[in-house]
Amino acid sequence: MSLRIVVCVKYVPDATGDRRFAEDFTTDRDGVDGLLSELDEYGVEQALRIAEAAGDGAEVTVVTVGPDDAKDALRKALSMGADKAVHVNDDDLHGSDALATSLVLAKAVEQAGFDLVVCG
Repeated sequence: MSLRIVVCVKYVPDATGDRRFAEDFTTDRDGVDGLLSELDEYGVEQALRIAEAAGDGAEVTVVTVGPDDAKDALRKALSMGADKAVHVNDDDLHGSDALATSLVLAKAVEQAGFDLVVCG
């Protein structure tokens, strides 16, 4: 039996950049570079350690909800050693609150299949 680990990750604006809001009062993602959240990097690292300790067959999948640029966060996690990435990208989710985003994320995690979910 293989261990399936899912890590929830977030693409966030660079804290050193000039952050501001767009006209619709959401974060202006076009005006600042983004990156994989530092806290989520820790989650990916921990998942990779658990997978390594579990031995052959353990698999780490990273999941994110976000715009096209969120692929950069997934690429970073894959470069760290994650095996798979799932990107939920739907324009209808733009401006969603935490509850709506969490429901979409939960469904994506469920469809990915998991034994363990790690969050940063």
